[in-house]
Amino acid sequence: MKRYRGIFFDWDGTAVISRRAAADEAAAAMKGLLAGGVKLAIVSGTTYENIAGGRLAEYFTKEELGNLYLGLGRGAYNYRFEDGKPAVFADRLPDKEGMLRIHDAAYGIHRELLSAYGLKTDVIFCRPNYCKIDMMAGSDRGGRLFMQESEIESLKAILNAHGIKGGLGELLAIARNVGKKHGIAIKATCDAKYLEAGISDKSDNADVILEEMERQFHIKGEECCFWGDEFVGLEAGIYGSDSFMITEKTKKGDFYDVSEVKGERPEEVVQVGGGVSHFLSFLKEQQVVCI
Repeated sequence: MKRYRGIFFDWDGTAVISRRAAADEAAAAMKGLLAGGVKLAIVSGTTYENIAGGRLAEYFTKEELGNLYLGLGRGAYNYRFEDGKPAVFADRLPDKEGMLRIHDAAYGIHRELLSAYGLKTDVIFCRPNYCKIDMMAGSDRGGRLFMQESEIESLKAILNAHGIKGGLGELLAIARNVGKKHGIAIKATCDAKYLEAGISDKSDNADVILEEMERQFHIKGEECCFWGDEFVGLEAGIYGSDSFMITEKTKKGDFYDVSEVKGERPEEVVQVGGGVSHFLSFLKEQQVVCI
């Protein structure tokens, strides 16, 4: 088995079954690698408070935490640990006026979908540099916040029924065009239930953290792997949120998808399936390789 110096991974659906689930097993699998000097990077759209209930640091020593990074909020925050405490070393946060423009753009997308297509949506504004537009407001994921297989076809049917015949590609184009009207280069992604519109995404997290690893420890992209459960294609040429970890800087690394959902993935991605248990088994196997 190849030994990796850097391991990037999504949290919900990859390291834990849901953010409400206990993080004990994931932390136990991470601990030995961190102690051995392997750099781990959690790349997730959520906030620090939603990673192990904001208590992730309690699982590790200060020395172990020195090898842990967090890329959160769709590119908004990048953390390392200093003296055992999380510290943002790079961010993509707008000022108040910039945030208001993002809000205006998100409401504009909501309004455009309703006025032009009769499609009702909900908007979640309380995010650091983006908004979430709920495309299936009547559908509740409960604690399982990662994409469900049935949602892909459900969203396509909803879009088609409302005259958006170009599917997700047309939906994302609508978001970008509305952003331009508000002076924003919108980065829009969609995991079926939610359309997320803001100024960054997981590609920003992956690039910033890899750059930091290279600067501090001379780690190259080809010495890293990237794990997630949302790489699958939602439509031709449009892939899930974890696909944004594939960038010019990271593309020499290895990419693995633990999802069982059928469909096309980016050519760089190997679908290994097995869900959370497969990923945690991989972390434990890496501990043996690193000895």
